[in-house]
Amino acid sequence: MTASRGESSYALFTVINMHPLLTIAVRAARSAGNIILRASTRLDLVKKIEKQPNDFVTDIDQLAEREIIQHIRYLYPHHGILAEEGGHIRGDDYVWIIDPIDGTTNFLHGFPHFSVSIAVQYKGRIEHGVIYDPVRQELFTATRGSGAFLNDHRIRVSPQRQLAGSLIGTGFPFRHHELLDIYLETFKKISVEVAGIRRAGSAALVLAYVACARLDGFWEFKLSPWDIAAGAILIREAGGLISDFNGAETFLESGNVVAGTPKVFKGLLQVIQPQL
Repeated sequence: MTASRGESSYALFTVINMHPLLTIAVRAARSAGNIILRASTRLDLVKKIEKQPNDFVTDIDQLAEREIIQHIRYLYPHHGILAEEGGHIRGDDYVWIIDPIDGTTNFLHGFPHFSVSIAVQYKGRIEHGVIYDPVRQELFTATRGSGAFLNDHRIRVSPQRQLAGSLIGTGFPFRHHELLDIYLETFKKISVEVAGIRRAGSAALVLAYVACARLDGFWEFKLSPWDIAAGAILIREAGGLISDFNGAETFLESGNVVAGTPKVFKGLLQVIQPQL
């Protein structure tokens, strides 16, 4: 099959510009995405397990994760792995942070909003990130100091300078019911300040949408590192800001995340902090 002009352009872009680790992450994400996309046409055959109430894992999550890890271990057998389904495999100073399907509940229901998320951390700092939407074939990539991209186009956060008029993403703390009251209070305070709030069910993909200006900001409680890591470097390389609710760097540990354009980020923090 002959590659299209767009595919050829992207392949050339990849060869010239991508760091070798990012190239492997892209290959792994695309390969996992193909597995997920094929399975999405026969959801009746997908096997699921309820890890905890309303939190599912499927055999496709597990198959996609194995595919990603196989790509990594083939070239980098000594690197560490932190994956949603496979746990923590210790290694050297490099750690690959993997979510094979971010948005499994969406996937199970045929709701076309889910993604593959892969980040590479070196000595505790995120160096590379990939978020891949296999339904739309949208590939978000970033390398520290080299900018953020959607397919072969450079992306930047929106120019939005205030909460008024902004479109904000969020997610409900469905695993942490004890946080529902504080979350709903925060939701109420933010909703009267902004033009709209969207909850789409894949935190990684929503963070990518902040990076490419489809959303102006985002906040959520108690996410996991694999939900956040790739999106964090995308947002920073696109000119945005991301932190925990105290404005600190511990969001991978706490799971509490606020992100956005510089002004929207500041506005969200000012609304969220008094509610904590």
